[in-house]
Amino acid sequence: MAESNETGLPRAVMIAWGMEEAPQRGPSRGLSHERIVAAGIELADVEGLAAVTMQAVAKALGFTTMSLYRYVSSKDELLLLMQDAAFALPKRAVLPRGWRAALVAWAELVREAYRAHPWALGIPRGQTSVLMPNSVRAADLGMSALGDLEIDQESKVGVILVVSQLAASMVELEGSLATEGMVSTTPEGTGLLAEVITPERFPHIARLFTASSWAGAEQPLPEKPVIDGGTLEVDGEFGLGLSLLIEGLEARQRAAEGSGA
Repeated sequence: MAESNETGLPRAVMIAWGMEEAPQRGPSRGLSHERIVAAGIELADVEGLAAVTMQAVAKALGFTTMSLYRYVSSKDELLLLMQDAAFALPKRAVLPRGWRAALVAWAELVREAYRAHPWALGIPRGQTSVLMPNSVRAADLGMSALGDLEIDQESKVGVILVVSQLAASMVELEGSLATEGMVSTTPEGTGLLAEVITPERFPHIARLFTASSWAGAEQPLPEKPVIDGGTLEVDGEFGLGLSLLIEGLEARQRAAEGSGA
């Protein structure tokens, strides 16, 4: 849980918005919230989120661990600050006209932000996260994308949340696929799968596991993979998700217009 003070605002939120003053005296005057967060991000980018500890960040900066605690109260607070700093959309981003194109462009900006620092997805996102500066800026830009879409404000907020979650989920999936690497089977392996994934047991998906479906040939050559994991990117699925969402919003808008609401 994020530490808060008498205002009720989490301390990480106050630091991120510049409401919390840095210590002015003491041996750690060479430090700053920005330097600490930047060092944490650099560690995470190179070695992964697990490498980020208060000790490791302090060492990278050439200070003692206790010095860091004058600026950030805990590792959790540091992670929240890193998460927000990592999730920064271009400040001069300009969306195209029309809510459909604008929503797609916004979704791509969000996905690229997650792709730039995928470790940030390993930090829980919750009520504190949405109060952070970059999250607010991203949400504001997303709401601007929906400016000429005639649905209520609450629904627009829901759209922003769903699209953001779609982008995050797809980036997480890309990361999982990259970690796992390509998976492919020989004809023998495909034959073993065909014995358990049968049309009788799984009538709607079994055909996807046949040799001809995956290899594109009725008689696959033994030296070639039969079931191949293919690309590690999921651009097509991401685009499909956005298209389905846009079609649903169009249908809702037409229904509202038809009812005279």
